[in-house]
Amino acid sequence: MQKLKTIEMNRLTAEEFKQAKKVPLVVVLDNVRSQHNIGAVFRTADAFLLEGIYLCGLCCTPPNQEIHKTALGAELTVDWQYRQSTLDAVRELQTAGYKVFAVEQAHNSTMLQDLCLSADGKYAVVFGHEVFGVQQEVVDAADGCIEIPQYGTKHSLNVSVTAGIVMYQMATALHSSAAKQ
Repeated sequence: MQKLKTIEMNRLTAEEFKQAKKVPLVVVLDNVRSQHNIGAVFRTADAFLLEGIYLCGLCCTPPNQEIHKTALGAELTVDWQYRQSTLDAVRELQTAGYKVFAVEQAHNSTMLQDLCLSADGKYAVVFGHEVFGVQQEVVDAADGCIEIPQYGTKHSLNVSVTAGIVMYQMATALHSSAAKQ
């Protein structure tokens, strides 16, 4: 088996990406402090053709060399906005018709594999601070919580790993739902 060369992958150009129909999913980063984690989220959002990212609170914003180091230019293709308050960002998205989920271990959370998404729905997903998670006031304002099942001794995953798992699952579900229509 031979690895593909980059040219054989037929990826979109940056301009084609900007013009492409996006998956109706927005990522909200709630006080994520690591620029490497932010960059990884940009790169994953680009991979799954997501609508955009809200960087909130103490999140660094592009242009930033540390974000760029991990994003590899995805910070230039994925639309992003900065909001001082994550709660304001969540309310803004809800007003615009998005169903917002916090990714957090909480009472009555929905396991990721059990989440049902509508093909005509718009969604946002909030990922929290590396130590403290999603702020409680944001969890309270969200339309629900999503949890990734874990079976080992650790109680959490790195935020960029969590984001990758959730973005993949939700983007795949939205693509599948749209294909069935």
